[in-house]
Amino acid sequence: MMAERSQGAALSPSEQATMRDLLGADRERTMARVASLTRDWDAIVESSALVATDDEHDPEGSSTAFERAHVQALLDQAQSHLADLDTAMERLDDGTYGVCERCGRPVAVERLKVRPAAKTCITCASARR
Repeated sequence: MMAERSQGAALSPSEQATMRDLLGADRERTMARVASLTRDWDAIVESSALVATDDEHDPEGSSTAFERAHVQALLDQAQSHLADLDTAMERLDDGTYGVCERCGRPVAVERLKVRPAAKTCITCASARR
C-alpha cells in the first residue's frame, strides 16, 4: 500500500530512500561525465599548445575554438547539474525535498524519479517557459 502525501508533506521514508538512491546514481554518472569532459578539455588545450597556430588564419583554428567552446559549455552544464544534485541531497536531508520552491505544493514523485534535482512542480515549471 502506497502512502499518500498531503499538501506540502514530506516524502515517505520509502520514497526518501528511493530518491536518495536515484540522486546518488545520478551524481555518480554526472561526476564521471565531468571527469571525461575535463580529460577532453585538457586534451584539446594540450594539442593546441603543441601546435603553434593562429586561430584567425588557420583553417582548422575555428574548429578547434568551436570544439574548445563546446566542451567547456558541456562541462559547465555538468558541473551545474552536479551542484543541483548536491542541493537536492541537502533538501532531502533537511526535509524540504519534494516540496515546490515556488508554490510549496508537493512535487510529484513521478517527476522526481525522472528529474531527481527538480525544485519545482510541473505546474510551476511549465509557467516559467
